[in-house]
Amino acid sequence: MPAYQFEALTEDGHTRTGVLEADSAKSARSLLRQQALIPLSVHASDAGSPTQQPWWQHDLFGGKALSRTDLTVLTRQLASLVGAGLPLERTLSALADEASNERHKSLLAALRSEVNAGSTFAKALAQHPREFSEVYIAVIASGEQAGSLALVLGRLADDQEDQQTLQAKLIGAALYPGIVSLVAIAIVLFLLSYVVPQIAGVFIGSKRALPWLTTAMLGLSDGVRHYGHWALLVLVMGCLAFRYALRQVRFRRAFDALFLTIPIIGHLARHYNAARFAGTLALLSTAGVPILKGMQTAAATLSNQAMRADLQDAVVMVREGASLAAAMAQKKRFPGLLPMFARLGEQTGQLPTMLQRCAHQLSTEVQRRAIALATLLEPLLIVVMGLFVMLIVLAVLMPIIQLNQLVK
Repeated sequence: MPAYQFEALTEDGHTRTGVLEADSAKSARSLLRQQALIPLSVHASDAGSPTQQPWWQHDLFGGKALSRTDLTVLTRQLASLVGAGLPLERTLSALADEASNERHKSLLAALRSEVNAGSTFAKALAQHPREFSEVYIAVIASGEQAGSLALVLGRLADDQEDQQTLQAKLIGAALYPGIVSLVAIAIVLFLLSYVVPQIAGVFIGSKRALPWLTTAMLGLSDGVRHYGHWALLVLVMGCLAFRYALRQVRFRRAFDALFLTIPIIGHLARHYNAARFAGTLALLSTAGVPILKGMQTAAATLSNQAMRADLQDAVVMVREGASLAAAMAQKKRFPGLLPMFARLGEQTGQLPTMLQRCAHQLSTEVQRRAIALATLLEPLLIVVMGLFVMLIVLAVLMPIIQLNQLVK
C-alpha cells in the first residue's frame, strides 16, 4: 500500500507527525480519526524531501535522507533480518517502525510500498537514486536474481564498512596537519597586522636607519594591512573560478591527470582509486554481474576523471576480446598490482577473490603512506611556524639591540 505522511492534532492539542500506510489519502484520514487524531494534512510520502520535523534535524540544502553511516547500518540490518529468514516486506516494515528519524521512516515506508505493489527490491531502490548508488542497486539486483539476497547484503555492508574505515583513516591523517596549518597562518597574520606595527612603530620616530629585516617585515605588515582584504577577495574569486572550471569535462580530466603526477600525493590518489575500483568490481563479480557491466559501474565510482577515462578505454578493449589483466596492463596510471592480481584471478578462476585481495593490499598501502606523510608533516609544520615567528621576533628585537648599543 502507498505510504502517506501526516500532520495531526491530538486530543490535548499537541501536533503529531508521522507516516502510515493506506489505500488512499481519504483512508489515511479515516485511520487517523480512528486513533483519536484530527488530521491537518495528509500527502503521499516522498523520502527525497524534508518532512515536518525540528529545524535542527533538517539536512542543509535538501541533502540525502541517508548518510554513509546510515546506509551502512541499514544494509547491515537488512542483511541480518533477511538472513534470519524474515520476508523482505516484514523486514522493511520492522525497520520503518523502529526508525527514529522521520526521513528514514518515510524512505523505508516508500520502499515497503513498492515491494508490496510487486516491484523487486532493486526496482524499489532505483526509485530513490539520491539515496542508493548505481553500484548498490546493481548488486541488489544480481543478488535477487541469484536468490542470495542476504549474502549479497552482508557483502555490501562489509564493503561499505571497509570504505568508511579507509576514508576515516585518511581524514584522520590529514586533520592534524590541516589544523596546525590554519592556526599557524592565523597567528602569523595576527602578528603581521597588529603586533609588528604596534612595536616597530616606536622605532620609526627615532629617524635612524632600521635593520633590513625590520624594514622588510614592516613592508610585509603594511601589505597585509592595506591589501590583505583584496588578496582575500582574489583568493575567493580564484577558488570559485577553479570550482567552475572543474565542472568542465576536459579541464577536469586534464587537472586530474596532472594531479596524479604530483609526488607522494599523486601516488596516494592512484592507489586509492585503484583500490576502490578493485573492491567494487570484486563485489559486483561476486554478486554475478557480468564483467563488462561491472567494469562500467565500478568506473563510475572513481573520483579521478583521468583514471575513469582509462577504465572506459579498458572496457572497450575487454569488449573486443582482451582479458581484464591485458586491458589494465595498458593503463599505466593504475598500479602494477592490479593487472597482476587480475591475471592470477583469470588463470585460477577466482577473479573476485583476487580482486578483493588486491583492493585490501592497495588500501593498506594507502593507509600506511598517508599516516607516514602525516607523521612527517606534523613536525615540519611546527618548525616552519617557529621560523616565521622567530623572524618576526628578530625584526622587533634588532632595533632594540641597536638602540642599546648606541646608548653604551
